[in-house]
Amino acid sequence: MPEETKPIREDLRNIAIIAHVDHGKTTLVDAMLKQTGEFHVRPDEAQECVLDSNDLERERGITILAKNTSVPFQGVTINIVDTPGHADFGSEVERILKMVDGALLLVDAFDGPMPQTRFVLKKSLELGLKPIVVINKVDRPGAKPFDALDKTFSLFMELGATNEQLDFPTIYASGRDGWASANLDRPSTDLKPLFETIVRHVPPPAAAMNEPFQMLITIIMHDDFVGRIGIGRVFRGQVKKNEQVMLIKRDGSQMSGRVTKLLSYRGLEVLEKEFVQAGDIAALAGLEEANVGDTIASFELPEAIPPMHIDEPTLVMEFLVNDSPFSGQDGQLLTTRHLRERLFHEQEINVGLKVEEIPGETGFRVSGRGELHLSVLIETMRREGYEMAVSKPEVIDHKINGMLSEPAEDLVVDVEQTYQGAVLECLGGRGAQMKNMHLEGNRLRLEYLITARALIGFKNELLNITRGTGLMHHSFHGFIPRTGEDRNRPHGVLIAQEKGLTTAYALDNLQDRGVLFVGRDVPVYGGMIIGESARDNSMIVNPCKKKALTNMRAAGSDDNVLLTPARVLTLEQAIEFIETDELVEVTPKNIRLRKKILDHIQRKRSEKV
Repeated sequence: MPEETKPIREDLRNIAIIAHVDHGKTTLVDAMLKQTGEFHVRPDEAQECVLDSNDLERERGITILAKNTSVPFQGVTINIVDTPGHADFGSEVERILKMVDGALLLVDAFDGPMPQTRFVLKKSLELGLKPIVVINKVDRPGAKPFDALDKTFSLFMELGATNEQLDFPTIYASGRDGWASANLDRPSTDLKPLFETIVRHVPPPAAAMNEPFQMLITIIMHDDFVGRIGIGRVFRGQVKKNEQVMLIKRDGSQMSGRVTKLLSYRGLEVLEKEFVQAGDIAALAGLEEANVGDTIASFELPEAIPPMHIDEPTLVMEFLVNDSPFSGQDGQLLTTRHLRERLFHEQEINVGLKVEEIPGETGFRVSGRGELHLSVLIETMRREGYEMAVSKPEVIDHKINGMLSEPAEDLVVDVEQTYQGAVLECLGGRGAQMKNMHLEGNRLRLEYLITARALIGFKNELLNITRGTGLMHHSFHGFIPRTGEDRNRPHGVLIAQEKGLTTAYALDNLQDRGVLFVGRDVPVYGGMIIGESARDNSMIVNPCKKKALTNMRAAGSDDNVLLTPARVLTLEQAIEFIETDELVEVTPKNIRLRKKILDHIQRKRSEKV
């Protein structure tokens, strides 16, 4: 059949919303839902971003998991997928772009294109999508929408966009206030111009109804009642409830199954369907072996969809069974079997993750796309009741043309001019190469190329240097020849000598030796790290030492000791802080730092070997 006569679904549009983290994707989708009547805020459920349903997403203010919904507009159903903006969750973006026919590229009118803007735009252009550019937050003080548009056009050129892709429509919007306009001089009162642009410029999906059924799974969910649910796009044909289908795995193997339930999304509702057809984004239950990247096809004429290319992981960490003296006090899921089941289940639904067992040890090597990618997994498992110990992240090197190469990142740092010298010195010491420096008012934007190895721990250092005012964003650049040695922590640590409760008397004497991570009356054990030393060598100390009591020394005088508040490390800070011979003990209630070998004598012997 000639291309121009192929049937299409005029009643349907499939789009993804892509952008740099914090440029307003989820807020804009919320406004689209509210204006089409698909979402009403109830007082007891009010929250800022209704699609960020995950607790971690609300706390961090970022989208981690892709979400799909749909809104009606003048007889057309617009399927919308909200994607993560952080490069560590790039595998989510890559999968989602395979489901859609168009994309809304959001660019902040103040920040302009940022590192993840490049990342998500590159992915969409490679798939042949023609993005609609939305200059968002035009009402923000200091916004420069036309400057942001010029930079976006230059980025299109730099990424090798075709002439058709360069001829993109532009919309100016304020997602927070819920309006959009094709002309900045004539702002509207609603998002109708955006909906009209989507219907006009996003191509309707092909509707090859008479061809054998074919659907690509891009998201996996689990329901306690119906089991595993595969979400994806139907590329051709149609399937009915209770129909027999063929599941084609990524390795080419096939197994038959039956569709027990079909679901589609409308607003925030999940609707049960009797059938779905070409062009639909739908959910299908009944195939317990289904995984991301698999094809569900016609039982009579099964044909696989070419598998998706996913970028390789860049960092690896060890997830070990928690063998500390406090093991089992907080969590219930702490054995090798528990970790194995959870990590391999995560690997099935998170294609950016790789898990392998460590031979001869009770642990696993888990590879991911970055520190945030892995720390979100650890935090999620922690909240589910798991206990574990994790090691320092290590960069995954590759041999390219016979040369040892390591991953590098494009880094953008935004700081106040006051801290310019300290930040430049810090990045220079990490071997970063400056590519650009731009002054905007009182703030300085620095662009660097830096190795992923040198980037570990920089976030915490930047916040300390800039007193919490510095901003940083990075995205994967590629592989470059490995140079230089690994950076070591400049200071040693304070290591607890024995098991017990910390005392104010002991901690008061230790304050001058460094920065403490624990306060008074905190349980510790031998080999646990209780602080950072002021010197470059580590010290074994006794934080549980009690004051000898005499007639002249009362027991209650300990209450008068003034202790400097302990530095409480977050999970990310703890992972960045440790060295290769140390671990972070993660439990549902506590984050502790420890040496891999807890016994002091054994540790000394191993250091001599």
